[in-house]
Amino acid sequence: MQAAEIQRIVQIVLEEMAAARQGTAPARCGCHSVLYECCPDRLQGILDAGASRIGFHASGGSAGTVAAMIDHTLLRPDATRQEIEALCREAGQYGFASVCVNPTWVALCTRLLRGASVRVCSVVGFPLGATTTDTKHFETRRAIFDGACEIDMAINVGALKSGDLRLVERDIEAVTIPCREAGAVSKVIIEAALLADEEKVTACTLAKAAGADFVKTSTGFGPGGATVHDVALMRRVVGEEMGVKAAGGVRDLEALRAMVAAGATRIGASAGVRIVSESRGQTPADASKGY
Repeated sequence: MQAAEIQRIVQIVLEEMAAARQGTAPARCGCHSVLYECCPDRLQGILDAGASRIGFHASGGSAGTVAAMIDHTLLRPDATRQEIEALCREAGQYGFASVCVNPTWVALCTRLLRGASVRVCSVVGFPLGATTTDTKHFETRRAIFDGACEIDMAINVGALKSGDLRLVERDIEAVTIPCREAGAVSKVIIEAALLADEEKVTACTLAKAAGADFVKTSTGFGPGGATVHDVALMRRVVGEEMGVKAAGGVRDLEALRAMVAAGATRIGASAGVRIVSESRGQTPADASKGY
């Protein structure tokens, strides 16, 4: 690793840490010359969720409804084929942004959702992030080959805590580069519950430098899930040009509203049906009739 590379990473991290501590003034959008969280075109999409502020990310798609913000998630190791099939049916019925599944189910979900607007999302280096960089690269390419068009990768938390920032950046690039080549969306899971705030800033900065489309709070398998504090911090670090995904513990409409108000543009949840039902004034039981 060259001295210039080290200096570049250190400078970026220091700048982002300073910005995160001080907060930054919201940018103005190009379409209306107003503060971006007040832009009428962007606000309309999530008013049903009760949001008071949004972060905008072009690759995230239109969030015209609550469902369109949610990655309908089933990552349990004991998930059965029948449960995955039900997940896809629910995704089509409610109009979720994607189904998020383990790699073994990607090809099946791709077949089941062919022709639907629902995307297929898979995970890489999941849930520990401790696999090697070349393994993550292969996992990404294989998931895309099987039909995934969104990839959520877990960073190497141990390398980050060891101060090996170049390894972490290369690890992320091993996923973001094939994603860009294939036109797939890349999301970087920082597992915020394992990190101090300064480490969260560093992780988000490295994800941004590596060209990721989103940063994501949690795997849902760590010691804690998404928090308003973490989402707001991540939004300040990455700015408006990247997406922020809140995942882990978002189980109802109130929690979704809080995450969106803090700056989340995507939500990962296994309780997507419940959340959408609440947004429509229904009970989960009402929504599940016919299943």
